[in-house]
Amino acid sequence: MKPVSKAMLMLALVLAAINLRPGITSLAPLIERIATELALSRGLISLTTALPVLCMGLLAPLAPRLAVRLGLERTIALCLALITLALLLRLGSQASVLLIGSAVLLGAGIAVAGPLLSGFIKRHFRDHVGQVVGWYSFSMAIGGAGGAVLTVPLTQGLGDNWSHGLAAWALPALLALLFWLRLPNRAEHAAQSDAQGLPWREPRAWLVTGFFAIQAGFFYTMATWLVARYHEAGFSLLHSNGLFSLFMLVGLPSAWLMPWLAQRFDIRQPLLVACGACMSVCLGMITFLPQFLPETWAVLMGLALSGSFSLSLVLPLYEVHTPLAVSRWTAMMLCAGYGMACLAPILVGLGRDLAGSYQVPFMVLIGLALLMTVLAWALRSPSEQRVKA
Repeated sequence: MKPVSKAMLMLALVLAAINLRPGITSLAPLIERIATELALSRGLISLTTALPVLCMGLLAPLAPRLAVRLGLERTIALCLALITLALLLRLGSQASVLLIGSAVLLGAGIAVAGPLLSGFIKRHFRDHVGQVVGWYSFSMAIGGAGGAVLTVPLTQGLGDNWSHGLAAWALPALLALLFWLRLPNRAEHAAQSDAQGLPWREPRAWLVTGFFAIQAGFFYTMATWLVARYHEAGFSLLHSNGLFSLFMLVGLPSAWLMPWLAQRFDIRQPLLVACGACMSVCLGMITFLPQFLPETWAVLMGLALSGSFSLSLVLPLYEVHTPLAVSRWTAMMLCAGYGMACLAPILVGLGRDLAGSYQVPFMVLIGLALLMTVLAWALRSPSEQRVKA
């Protein structure tokens, strides 16, 4: 088997990562329009975000088993094929059944790819984990920001047909699929030291999972309802979309920088605490004083949320030491984390329907941000805890 260069492996990782978010974030700028045209309630339209997140939780435990059965590279290629198919189905998403069905397929592809890409990093970039995870999360942020910023121009350029604008994201997914099919497949074998199944009885695995669940819930809630919250607060639709785009774009440097800083200066836990505290302040301002310096809070929230996501991806890589063990910890983090996170956009949508305002559900989000800060503080390494004691 001809060896593959590190540059090719890195390019494969970047192409896969770019396609893990546009299928979700591309809906945010259009969600109120889609809900109106399809006559869907906010609780129901939020399923387009919540169902992928739920699938990402329920199906993540399958990732290590599929890697053992099919091989790591072929399983990731299969995930990219599902993502491509899901996005192509959105050509017919004027039918709400197809729109919601595409969300399920999309979540299935992302669910299995996420843990395996972490294992892929552990296998091929063991000595450069922080730097490579930085590029991985940066690539995901590029995809997420692209979905948020470019979907409206794509829709306008395609005859103002929002189903075509959503389906256009199948093209980069197809490109990534074709690239991964060229990689040699290598079977993944379970090491004897790897625990069988997911680490449900590990307390630190639950700390990692809890932190991940809250920050993921925030991201998908913002990806669904932030534009609507700004619009309700008195901003024009153009200004609301601009603030949302700013929120997504400023996360790009943070997604790369945070893991690098965490590894370079060994400050993962202080950075996690800082992200949680920043989210608490930003959500408080968006909830109670949305008209006061809105660009400032959009920027800070984008930095904190993107940073907390990239840092949470690093955590399993430092807890265990083999690719399959990393995949299992990551699978648990994604399984339980996304399983809880999927409720956030649904509950915010239902809260808006019941209360008649986004302010009430956003007040609940402030409490979750404070809990996120507490969990970050608890994620001190065992050595740090012994020093404090």
